[in-house]
Amino acid sequence: MPIKVDNNLPAKRILEDENIFIMDEGRAITQDIRPLEILILNLMPIKEDTEVALMRALSNTPLQVNINFMTTESYVGHTTPKSHLDKFYINIEDVKDKKFDGLIVTGAPVEQLPYEDVVYWNELSYIFDWSKDHVTSSIFICWGAMAGLYHFYGIDKYDLPKKLFGIYAHHVYERKVPLVRGFDDIFYAPHSRHTSVRREDIEREPDLTILAESEEAGVFLCMSNDSSRIFVLGHPEYDRMTLDKEYRRDKAKGLPIDIPVNYYPGDDPDKRPILSWRAHANTFYTNWLNYYVYQNTPYRL
Repeated sequence: MPIKVDNNLPAKRILEDENIFIMDEGRAITQDIRPLEILILNLMPIKEDTEVALMRALSNTPLQVNINFMTTESYVGHTTPKSHLDKFYINIEDVKDKKFDGLIVTGAPVEQLPYEDVVYWNELSYIFDWSKDHVTSSIFICWGAMAGLYHFYGIDKYDLPKKLFGIYAHHVYERKVPLVRGFDDIFYAPHSRHTSVRREDIEREPDLTILAESEEAGVFLCMSNDSSRIFVLGHPEYDRMTLDKEYRRDKAKGLPIDIPVNYYPGDDPDKRPILSWRAHANTFYTNWLNYYVYQNTPYRL
């Protein structure tokens, strides 16, 4: 949350020069407060795990946040009980006439398919277009980010030689952008994907700014100039044991899978994974809720 100070306090200018968020008296007096309405389009197969991870990440703020879960109507998976979906999920037809403060689009296990071959692609494209006029700011995660970059900017993905899998170090760019405020020069985040996008393709798009990148994993974070679309190529919301579950699942299926990078102590899968990304993940989602949702969204949706 911002610090409220007297307009004439000398420290105000110093803090502003340091990129600390200061709210002057005039803004504070006129600012209304209400719960933020956040819509999560959950495309992951085991939806309960993603629900917990994202709600944990969104909880580290004094703002009141109402979470609404949405799934696709054109495709219903079989790994989450139908009773759970019927009770807790809506689809786009239920909310197409409503507006939301924020939208999060998760990843999905369809990354090696051409986008147009994904069974719910037409519905997803409709939701992406709908979000332009019905959502203040949207976050697109992993495959959701690649799909968003393709839909909005025509930036295609490409196959990696092998699965990008583990915890990778990232460098922060554009440090004065509020989304990465409070980040260290180097931070860690999980990746788990078979495809990626090229930095040069993003750089050719004048509406996009790269905010963080890994030498090994590539671009991690970029956003549109008006901050309405934020693309995260990794999984900052992952829990400590998420990569462990994926590793053991793929091993059990006989799939080619390496031990996750920088994850188990001594690369020993029998040891408890090291949690090295939670603080920056919390900072990222808190920054988004505060600077790009709460500070920008209208009081009356």
